[in-house]
Amino acid sequence: MAPLPEELTERIRAFQESRVILTALELDLFTAVGQGAGAPQVAAALGSGPRATEMLLNALAAMDLLVKREGVFHNSPEAARHFAAGSPDNSRPAWLHIAHLWQTWSTLTDSVRAGAATGRTIPGAEDWTEAFIAAMHRNASERAPLVVRAVGAGNVRRMLDVGGGSGAYSIAFAQASPALLADILDLAAVEPIARRHIHEAGVDDRVHVRAGDLRSGRLGEGYDLVFLSAICHMLDEAENLDLLRRCREALATGGRVVIQDFILEPDKTAPRFAALFALNMLVGTPGGSAYSEPEYAAWLSEAGFQQIHRVRLPGPTGLMIASRP
Repeated sequence: MAPLPEELTERIRAFQESRVILTALELDLFTAVGQGAGAPQVAAALGSGPRATEMLLNALAAMDLLVKREGVFHNSPEAARHFAAGSPDNSRPAWLHIAHLWQTWSTLTDSVRAGAATGRTIPGAEDWTEAFIAAMHRNASERAPLVVRAVGAGNVRRMLDVGGGSGAYSIAFAQASPALLADILDLAAVEPIARRHIHEAGVDDRVHVRAGDLRSGRLGEGYDLVFLSAICHMLDEAENLDLLRRCREALATGGRVVIQDFILEPDKTAPRFAALFALNMLVGTPGGSAYSEPEYAAWLSEAGFQQIHRVRLPGPTGLMIASRP
């Protein structure tokens, strides 16, 4: 029997290194290591088993995230910068979202057999909400300048950010145009997180938050721009069509709807990230998926939009833009 190619073997085993890093992040191990500590000291700080902690530390050293010298472990420059408390670039809160997704991805086999999520869907606990919004804020803050340049803020007087999360995109649009007023619609649990980011950005007077459920009810009226970022993949086809119809009703004549999401090519095998993300929605939502450009175009047309077009951006997401006649 011929052996598996090494590259394929590494792919099958790739979950092991991922799990090691996620466990270290969940324990906040890199903060405990600090400027250098032995396994007993780290275990004492974490309240974990000394033997098991040393095994985990050794694995992280083998992965070059820690350096071990004479029994003392030190953070690598990369780990100290990105995963230890006190660093201005600490992204641990955002990556904890991936740790939470570990549970839902473990149901993939059952979900494929059943044809839908099997019940152990994305948790709704407060710690998950904080981690999820932290992850979304980090991604959105990096991509917001690209989106604002592609969409343009000069002719936007009123904007509705549907499911706006931390408010990163509304903040970016408001900073790009001093005349722009933005409303963020999201769940009540997200509202205080958004208000915190809005206050830190100094745009409290022009970016407002209201609690609501994007799946039902009127969204408002008279907006020049309705923005949907990372929303459509959570919904099934019927829900997306319904949402886009309500977005059209919320727009003034000539107003635009902008969808940002992981947009698949027509055969749905590319880009790879989007094809994999569809499975993330399979295991984590009742009917969500990643959708293709033709699917978005069909929904927008049926919802009454015109001038429908796609804008390709650097990175994993793109835009679908359409106007209300």
